[in-house]
Amino acid sequence: MIYPWGDERRFNSYSGYFRRLFGGRIQKVTVNAGFTCPNRDGHCGTGGCTFCNNEAFTPSYCMRGGDVTWQIREGIEFHNNRYRTADRFLVYFQSFSNTYAPLDQLKKIYDSALSYPQVAGIVVGTRPDCVDEAKLDYFAELARSHYVAIEYGIESCHDETLRAVNRGHDFHCAAEAVRMTAERRLHVGAHFILGLPGESDEMLLAQTTAINDLPLTTVKFHQLQIFKGTAMAADYAAHPERYRFWALPDYIDLFIDILRRLRPSLVVERFASEAPPRYHAGPTWGLIRNEQLLAMLERRLADRNAWQGELYGSGQRV
Repeated sequence: MIYPWGDERRFNSYSGYFRRLFGGRIQKVTVNAGFTCPNRDGHCGTGGCTFCNNEAFTPSYCMRGGDVTWQIREGIEFHNNRYRTADRFLVYFQSFSNTYAPLDQLKKIYDSALSYPQVAGIVVGTRPDCVDEAKLDYFAELARSHYVAIEYGIESCHDETLRAVNRGHDFHCAAEAVRMTAERRLHVGAHFILGLPGESDEMLLAQTTAINDLPLTTVKFHQLQIFKGTAMAADYAAHPERYRFWALPDYIDLFIDILRRLRPSLVVERFASEAPPRYHAGPTWGLIRNEQLLAMLERRLADRNAWQGELYGSGQRV
């Protein structure tokens, strides 16, 4: 069966999206440009989000505050050794809030990244409260000749949850940032955490309607992970009853229930994540790689004869 996104996979995959867009494999190179966060420096809060430990997801070749071009070169070399079929790259600015600086400073960083010969574009991770019209106009100008995606950490569609994790913005702020970005024909991504304290399965299914209504290109889901050194780790140690963690098969089934409700045009970048064991302060699924998680998801989709969007628009969207 060929699904609406044009292939036989049961969900609109990130790899398939790039094959359609670029005609072949393209690989992300993660860099750390040395930004901080308005929820850490006192602009909108201090201490950051309760779950945040950026180091847990930062590749070893990234160096905080280091030269972006050096990191790109190191990253390309790393991926060339691991994925020998990739010859074009997207630079992924992941750590902290990568639009949280004056526009002139942003221009120096992103113009430099796009001058690298093998770089086809950039993916800019940031917060919804760290963009404005002028910054988005700049990214729209870059998008005339390169792939440009802005990826927002939204985490939850429920304001009560966002307040509880000290997020520093509400869902309306996120929706407005996504709208402003999409209006400029930029690719727009969003990140959500499944399993934040206080959110039931029913709430996670219900928020799918709000996600579908956002003009997003891509969406990324992660299971909740508790990392050492975070406020959430301290809270979990003191109040473990506030938290719940799925066994891996149960999580996959929950995600499939979400996937069935997602609109077919949404590209699913990721549904779970991994981090080095040394960072964990809560339950984990053990040493399992993203490739294994993906294979388990696809087997379970086949077992259930389920696919992305099968309930979308059927009157069963939540």
